[in-house]
Amino acid sequence: MGVCLMVYAPHSGKLDVKKERFWNELFHLVSCIHQNEMVVFAGDMTGHIGSSNVGSDGTHGGSGYGSRNADGSRILELADGLNLVIYNTMFTKLESKLLTYVAGSVKSTVDYVIIVFYYLRTQIRHAMGK
Repeated sequence: MGVCLMVYAPHSGKLDVKKERFWNELFHLVSCIHQNEMVVFAGDMTGHIGSSNVGSDGTHGGSGYGSRNADGSRILELADGLNLVIYNTMFTKLESKLLTYVAGSVKSTVDYVIIVFYYLRTQIRHAMGK
């Protein structure tokens, strides 16, 4: 069995109190799911986690885009707190494949696929025959 959540976080213009409420409710929701369940959530998280995985090397694979902002830090805090992996940072890709938003000279990645690390680790071991 598994759980798939589509996420649309409050955009950067919203009040911090609304953003905190959203991330706290998402944290609570995901933490209530049994650790053996496959949990995938994806969507517009509206934050920039950046290309650096410093401080989040178990969560962020190091293949992001640009610089981290405050909303991106919220995404990483959620992932770190729940032992999640931001899956689309695990693989090196061309810049054109990393970007999820382009408008003129503005380029960013705000759409992420996040999965429960326990499930990912299990699948990797299974694929390796361990």
